[in-house]
Amino acid sequence: MRMTKRFPSLAVWMAATGLATCAWAQLPEGPGRAETQAICSQCHELARSISLRQDKAGWQSTVDKMVTLGAKASDQDLQLVVDYLAKNYPGEEIPRINVNEARAIDLESGLTLLRSQARAIIAYRDKNGPFKSIQDLEKVPGIDVAKIEAKKDRLIF
Repeated sequence: MRMTKRFPSLAVWMAATGLATCAWAQLPEGPGRAETQAICSQCHELARSISLRQDKAGWQSTVDKMVTLGAKASDQDLQLVVDYLAKNYPGEEIPRINVNEARAIDLESGLTLLRSQARAIIAYRDKNGPFKSIQDLEKVPGIDVAKIEAKKDRLIF
């Protein structure tokens, strides 16, 4: 059961106690600030909304989910919220992987490969020299080519 169904005057209580104002004061100025405060505080405290760090697609997904849970707003206001959050609360930059220098653990975690596949890449690199392209990397016997392809934008040669 969502908080607003149990406590319909939660937003009023938060405003009276200053809790909503606290988070509101922390929001950076910019287009979408007022919409973000109004829409995101419909169901929960604003601090919860802005605690996430996501890319634009992640924020879009979160806003879409909130709409399915009952958040009310126009499409235009929702887009302002997504743009505002993506600009002011971006996700962490995804680290790039230099396949010619990476350790097995870096290949394993960064490309979600099995330990044996990461070791196979290093063994192939040691035997055949540096990789020049993704096609070279895909020649390594026993690796999951689909995983490599899915994360090719993270690779450095």
